[in-house]
Amino acid sequence: MARKPKETKTEPLEVILWKAADKLRKNIDAAEYKHVVMGLIFLKYISDSFEFHHALLSIGEGEFADADPEDKDEYLAYNIFFVPEQARWAYLTGKAKLPEIGRLVDDAMELIEADNPQLKGVLPKVYARQNLDATVLGELIDLIGNIALGDAKARSADVLGHVFEYFLGEFALAEGKQGGQFYTPKSIVDLLVNMLEPYEGRVFDPCCGSGGMFVQSEQFVKAHQGNIQNISIYGQESNQTTWRLAKMNLAIRGINSQYVMWNSEGSFLNDAHKDLKADFILANPPFNVSDWSGEQLRGDGRWRYGTPPAGNANFAWMQHFLYHLSPKGQAGVVLAKGALTSKSSGEGDIRAALVKDANVIDCIVNLPAKLFLNTQIPAALWFMRRDRENSKTYRDRSQEILFIDARNLGHLINRRSKVLSAEDIHTIADTYHQWRNPNGNYQDIAGFCASVNISEVAKLDYVLTPGRYVGLADEEDDFDFNQRFNALKAEFAAQLAEEERLNQAIKENLAKVVV
Repeated sequence: MARKPKETKTEPLEVILWKAADKLRKNIDAAEYKHVVMGLIFLKYISDSFEFHHALLSIGEGEFADADPEDKDEYLAYNIFFVPEQARWAYLTGKAKLPEIGRLVDDAMELIEADNPQLKGVLPKVYARQNLDATVLGELIDLIGNIALGDAKARSADVLGHVFEYFLGEFALAEGKQGGQFYTPKSIVDLLVNMLEPYEGRVFDPCCGSGGMFVQSEQFVKAHQGNIQNISIYGQESNQTTWRLAKMNLAIRGINSQYVMWNSEGSFLNDAHKDLKADFILANPPFNVSDWSGEQLRGDGRWRYGTPPAGNANFAWMQHFLYHLSPKGQAGVVLAKGALTSKSSGEGDIRAALVKDANVIDCIVNLPAKLFLNTQIPAALWFMRRDRENSKTYRDRSQEILFIDARNLGHLINRRSKVLSAEDIHTIADTYHQWRNPNGNYQDIAGFCASVNISEVAKLDYVLTPGRYVGLADEEDDFDFNQRFNALKAEFAAQLAEEERLNQAIKENLAKVVV
């Protein structure tokens, strides 16, 4: 019988590209190489979009009759970046084998910024550096030239956007601890977005990293047949190179990023959106930051529920978020798990005030370990809602908090990292929706979720660890000690019998050898 031909698995385009690009990295650190590669992907995207529109203008039919393909206004009207001739991808690929290719790419970035004010200061000019070999750069240009084979702007944006997002995650993995500073793992962002469901309104992230919260919010709206024009995004980032990544990440998706701001002082000292009241806040602030300038902000008006300790920014972030929430606003944020229990330097009093005085704590989700790239510190999600009592949209849960213990969910993708599956995300998000929605069908599940009256939380001194409330899973509650003991006893007896049999066989074989 003839053997079936061996099936060969074809890897996705982004995986093939990553492996090839990473192989070219050689002696360049991932943190530096990231900007080299991401800048080229972005350049390819805007060049593809420009060339497609340029072709339509050149044909000059219908609405494009008598249009000038070199008129910048013809592109601005369609939200397309104008790309000067010496910055176009075709021009650069023609020069890719020249020793001065690095300078030519840097010049291209300068030309694009000059013609597109919204990109001023955003694009990397790192290509003429001595540690980036011209041959390697030429190979990278050829490699990235294979992305988005097709002639439609929509396809180009979709494929290039997906590659950009994938590369951000891979670079974060390659950088390890430092990578987490600009990248929140996608499955956590997906969970936050799916729980809050930001269909319309103002979405805010005051520590936005590379913009993942905004990208996933836009994808959520699209996936549910919504209009992305119904959401507007506001962000702030204190690391300039990370802010540049965010601006490129959003531009490649066609997301308006004019309100994604950078300043070196950061959100506490120099709030770029002082008057903003957001409908949704999605954020993953750095855990347990000690140098957040707390001493300079002792009397700040944001600290309505207690002055945060100068040595830990966790509850400064929480009150910063609350300050920016609209009367019907919702927030989903990531904090170190210690914030659920800490009583040091007044943190316990602030947490209690958020529960009993502000009455904004809606849901707490305990996350599995190993989800984050930059820390092994256990984490939890906090969901806050302003209109818990008088909402016209959601059920009145003003005297309850939903606790979800998701520590047993997720699966390993390598020895150090876990992700939440789509099914995990649906399970957690659906539990929250069933609990808060008027027509929901929520039930407590032992070991996983519990709706707890605030009076019970008060009895535990406002400790918010889900494990304190959800109890043990049913199978653990029904544990039969005698049955388990007898089973172990039988298993041990069987092992002893097998060992005795092997010893006897060895003795008999030895006896034969002696004879």
